[in-house]
Order: sequence, then C-alpha cells, then structure tokens
Amino acid sequence: MLLDDGVLRLQPLSFGLAGGRLETDVRLDGQRTPLAGRVRLEARSLKLRQLFPTVETMQKSLGELNGTAALQGTGNSVAALLGSANGELRLLMNDGTVSRGLMELAGLNVGNYLVGRLFGDEEVRINCAVVDLGMKDGLAAPRLFVLDTENAVINVTGQVDFKSENIDLDVVPRSKGIRIISLRSPLYVRGTLKNPRPGVHAGPLALRSVGLIVLGSTVGPVAGLLALVAPSGGQADQCGPLLEQVRKLPAR
Repeated sequence: MLLDDGVLRLQPLSFGLAGGRLETDVRLDGQRTPLAGRVRLEARSLKLRQLFPTVETMQKSLGELNGTAALQGTGNSVAALLGSANGELRLLMNDGTVSRGLMELAGLNVGNYLVGRLFGDEEVRINCAVVDLGMKDGLAAPRLFVLDTENAVINVTGQVDFKSENIDLDVVPRSKGIRIISLRSPLYVRGTLKNPRPGVHAGPLALRSVGLIVLGSTVGPVAGLLALVAPSGGQADQCGPLLEQVRKLPAR
C-alpha cells in the first residue's frame, strides 16, 4: 500500500484464494474532485469447492472460476463510482451446481425466484457459465451471458444502469429436451437494485433460430474468454466447446 500526495495505490496486490490466485491493482486519486478510482482484478483457478466450503454439493466439484475485470470511474462513494464506471468484466466457471438452497444461502432472493422458476427445487449441474459484461458511463450490459446446464442453455440479455439503479434484464431458457416444461416461459427482472421485481413474461419472447442465443457477440469478446478456459482436475473442459459454438455464430 502506498499513499502519496492524496493518491492511494494498492499495486500489485497478489494473494492466494480458494486454491488459486487473485491479483489486484487499485488506484484512488484524491487529488481530483470528485475522487477518481481505477481497479483491475484477475482471478485464476479459484476452486469452487473452496469458494463454497459450506455447500455440500460443491465439495464434489472439480470446477474452477476464472475472470478478469477492469473498471474506472469518478465519485466520492462506491455508488457514485459505479454510476460513472467504464470498463469490462469477464467470468468463466465450469463444473458447478446451482439450487434454490444455494441462492437462499447467499441471500439472493431474486436468484432464488429465478432458479425456482427454471428448475424447481432440483439441484442442477452447470457445465459452463460465461459472462462478458461491458460498462459505459455506469450502464452495464452483457455482450455475452450464457449458462449451459445439464437440461438447458440459458441466456441473459438487457442492462443494469448503476447511475439510475434501474434493472432491465431478460432470462431466456432453451431446453435441451422435453423434460422441463416450465422452460417455455422466458423470465424478466425489472425494478431497481434496491427493489428488483422478477417475473414471467406474459407473452412468448421470440427465440432466435440458433440453438444458442447471443446478442452482440463478436469474435473479439469470445477470443478473450477463450483465454480463461482451463480444464480442471484433468477432466474434459465444458466451456471450450460452448465458446467455440458461440464464436462460429454470425456477428450482430
């Protein structure tokens, strides 16, 4: 840590976490009004079973979480910094699980609702979760947000405005078979960050003709995500094939 003439730097800050490494580079410039902040994070090979030590089902997982983030903004509070932030966030997770119980444990009421609507009370294996999020002037929008589970491929589109704190997201599942009848109905999350309102779309949301729904995908973001792919425990990687499928889709 270095404080020099009103500028606080935490760089480089590297430490072990959940069997992997987390590297950060943080800079807060108090010379400017409002304060200017910048953060860069890189997570590598974080073991899911160590990230969630109290979740019994995760203890069988060989999966890992990898990711990068680079954000900068101005403001004298975390909310103000996020409301002006520019940058991106990329996450890749393979071989995990999701359930209503896990959402309850994390205190995520909206997540609990969505998981319940998608999968009921069942625990579902996640083959791969891919997030490529762009942020401009506090407006965060997924360039790619896909969950590939054992039963369905789920795509999330829309935006979250951290300046106004409004949420406008659609969650569109596409069943891999006929086992999950409830997957016919796309879901949504509206409202604000403080009071999110999840629900079911009353009318059918048009699905794209491809088996995987991707909005705004380009070779660039996918190439960046491919760099995060790392097979775990000697097992076949589940994210590589999914990203290759996305990469071959026509750009929009």
